[in-house]
Amino acid sequence: MTTEQIIPVKQTTGATPDPGNLLFPVFLKLEDLKVLLVGGGKVGAEKLSALLGNSPAAPVTVVAISISDEVRKLAKSHPNLTLHERAFVEADLVNQDLVIIAVNEKNSSLAIRAAAKDKKILVNVADTPEQCDFYLSSIVQKGNLKIAISTNGKSPTAAKRIKEVLNHALPPELDDMINNLHAVRNKLNGNFEYKVKRLNEITRILVEKDNVERERRVRKIVTYSLIAFALMLVGHFIFSYLPFQRIADDTVKWYHQLDPNFHWMVLAGFLAQLVDGALGMGYGVTSATILLSAGVSPAAMSGSIHTAEMFASGASGYSHYKFGNVNKKLFKALVIPGIVGAVFGAILLVKFGDSQTAYIKPVIATYTMLLGLRILWNAFKKEQKKKKFKHYGWLAGFGGFLDSFGGGGWGPIVTTTLITKGRSPRFVIGSVSLTEFFVTLASAFSFFFMLGVTHWQVIVALIIGGLLAAPLAAKLAGKLPRKISLILLGILVIFWSLKIIVKIF
Repeated sequence: MTTEQIIPVKQTTGATPDPGNLLFPVFLKLEDLKVLLVGGGKVGAEKLSALLGNSPAAPVTVVAISISDEVRKLAKSHPNLTLHERAFVEADLVNQDLVIIAVNEKNSSLAIRAAAKDKKILVNVADTPEQCDFYLSSIVQKGNLKIAISTNGKSPTAAKRIKEVLNHALPPELDDMINNLHAVRNKLNGNFEYKVKRLNEITRILVEKDNVERERRVRKIVTYSLIAFALMLVGHFIFSYLPFQRIADDTVKWYHQLDPNFHWMVLAGFLAQLVDGALGMGYGVTSATILLSAGVSPAAMSGSIHTAEMFASGASGYSHYKFGNVNKKLFKALVIPGIVGAVFGAILLVKFGDSQTAYIKPVIATYTMLLGLRILWNAFKKEQKKKKFKHYGWLAGFGGFLDSFGGGGWGPIVTTTLITKGRSPRFVIGSVSLTEFFVTLASAFSFFFMLGVTHWQVIVALIIGGLLAAPLAAKLAGKLPRKISLILLGILVIFWSLKIIVKIF
């Protein structure tokens, strides 16, 4: 067996100092010992569950006049458990190392204890601390870490509550830390004293965390102060050689050269990214509507949208990742097919112009309108379990293609389809938003190589508005309840679909 020593804290107040808990804690390797449990009722089942819960391979013999169904259930899953449904006889004590007594009859309990003591066997008597040689502690376990809690037999309820508090407070990562330290220990060379010293150095950071955080804050303050001072020097240098009035005049002149609708473009980028980041769709649709009304060609429109959306979706994807809205497995399933579809759609749009968009937009609008109705229906139903969906690659490829070819559609196609399959709106929106960055990046590079950068003012305005909205949208996505998210998604999809259908016909 292994032991861990507890150093008692001396009492310094009161006329008669309480000696405290004088028990010596030990951790037993029960798989190497033999345990006799007398009693098969409710209390016996509790004791047996505690034994097997901590040492599943421990050889335990249960002797009882009546054995409960709970004990028999444990016996089915533990072949090392032996049951004898009969009265206790003194021969049951032969070759036993520990005895636990859990019977209701007091005189029988005393007789069994006396017989065990004659054979110098350690005894635990349930609910009778004064007759116990040892107590069964409340246990807190995090992997290899095990903490035994004892109240010296005075209050099992208090031990249970302390166990609940520690179970909640201690993170499961503690087991990873122990395994890592074990690996480090095995790699260390030298004697025992050196290994202990080295491990102390490694783990000192755990108790000096506050000091480390304080040092980091000081370093940040110093760094920011140096940056501010450097900016002051640079500003002084610039304004020394370039008069402030000249800079102001040039800024005003440049401002007047901007497109008259520049402010509306910024607002459009903000609202488009707010909707897209919070609901997982809508950026391309909103932006495309504005650019089409300004007379921009379909290829230039799609290129401008994806160039601007590349920055906004990057900020949105990072924000979703930071707020824990991303399912990594879903992201990996979508990203490569989405990129391939986006590149293919950009090539076809540049080559064939807008002749084919007149045929494909009604199909998209009809499909998404039906999905929007399905989402609204699901919003008022009980939450569904995930349905098996295996065509993530085809879905992402189709969504990426339509996004490049039609100026928008990644969100309406991918996000809406995944949510109708019963997946969580929060993680669908976060994962699709992060994937959208790579899809728009591929699309923007494709348009850049084939068309160059056009309509830079529109691009700048959409970028500014999108960057301002991305963090707010990501935080909103984590806060919105499932029902509200589904209702908003359904309304947005139906509205956009009907608008496109009415415009075409």
